Amino acid sequence: MATKIKITGLDALAIRKKLSLNQSDFWTPFGVTQSGGSRYESGRNIPRPVQILLAAKYGKAAAKREALAVVGVEVV
Repeated sequence: MATKIKITGLDALAIRKKLSLNQSDFWTPFGVTQSGGSRYESGRNIPRPVQILLAAKYGKAAAKREALAVVGVEVV
């Protein structure tokens, strides 16, 4: 099943700035190094699994439901 979740580096940067987190504190919980996060924020494509995790944690309700459905969690 293809998902519509699409989180860009600019989206992630905006979330990180809104939360006042440094790159290491923001990206580490997703298994991404600070340097990897920096590359994503600079325009490199974020891998699909990381996009799904970002959507599950920070997405709007529909994106969260879709992200969680990808990993087999049903939200009621």
